[in-house]
Amino acid sequence: MTDRSAEFEQLTEPFRRELLTHCYRMLGSLDEAEDLVQETYLRAWRSYDEFEGRASLRTWLHRIATNACLSALEQRGRRVLPSGLGSPTEDPDAPPLPAEPEVTWLGPVPDTHDPATILTARDSMRLALVAALQYLPPRQRAVLLLREVLGFSAAEVAVMVGMSAAAVKSALQRARARLDEVAPSPETVAEPDEPRAQDLLRQYIAGFENADLTALEQALRTDAAIELVGTRTWFSGRATCLRYLAHVVGSPGDWLMTRTSANGQPTAATYYRADDRTHQALGVAVLTATPTGLSRITVFPGGPGLVTRFGLPAVLPSRRS
Repeated sequence: MTDRSAEFEQLTEPFRRELLTHCYRMLGSLDEAEDLVQETYLRAWRSYDEFEGRASLRTWLHRIATNACLSALEQRGRRVLPSGLGSPTEDPDAPPLPAEPEVTWLGPVPDTHDPATILTARDSMRLALVAALQYLPPRQRAVLLLREVLGFSAAEVAVMVGMSAAAVKSALQRARARLDEVAPSPETVAEPDEPRAQDLLRQYIAGFENADLTALEQALRTDAAIELVGTRTWFSGRATCLRYLAHVVGSPGDWLMTRTSANGQPTAATYYRADDRTHQALGVAVLTATPTGLSRITVFPGGPGLVTRFGLPAVLPSRRS
């Protein structure tokens, strides 16, 4: 490694986590965010000799990353959750509704991937807000995140996204107004490490592992919702959710779950019993925990590829004879 390469790595590496989190908020996909952070560092290295220090290194890197995200967003629409595609499903006994092939889905980000950044920015990483951000036009989304989440000045943002300071102010106002329309009503959310959140997570896991619908009923709020990512299906209301859960909990021992967290929310990594009696990774369920119970369960499939990103195994041995 040359002295110049070593200097570049030493100076830029401390910003990698913040850049990854920013790209995730912009794109709604951890895989895509990781690719664009790599692209950001490649672009930065290629132009490093031209960096004159007129802006801070942090500002310069975020300008490159933001414009990489904006270019990527020109190629596709917003990422969604099932609730962003239509009304809740009224018949929980029917099979999940398939989505159109062109739909791109919002994905979770494991807190284990970057615990320091998640800890300091939980509110802006929660699934509900990241999903709401996807409704904003990409440039408005960038302005909002750069100004209100990352704390750059209007003048800095203007240079970063190629707009005037007045245009940045106008875009920020429009972004705030649109976010007020599409973001869920604010509610008190328990942090994943708070006792109440951990109690609800344990109750949710016990309900599945013991096939105990009563435990699940006690964990859910009256207005609870369940979203099945990868389909158009989502359910609203505890009674409807429980009718759906009655079809999937199976028998005691069919499910095993491991506690983890994603997007600053308590999360269960899910495993289902196979014919060889091992439990194979299916995906994760991200819970929105409140003082009065679980208000939302967002179920992400993905199998071993998703679960192992949380630092968890793809297969668990059976805990039952």
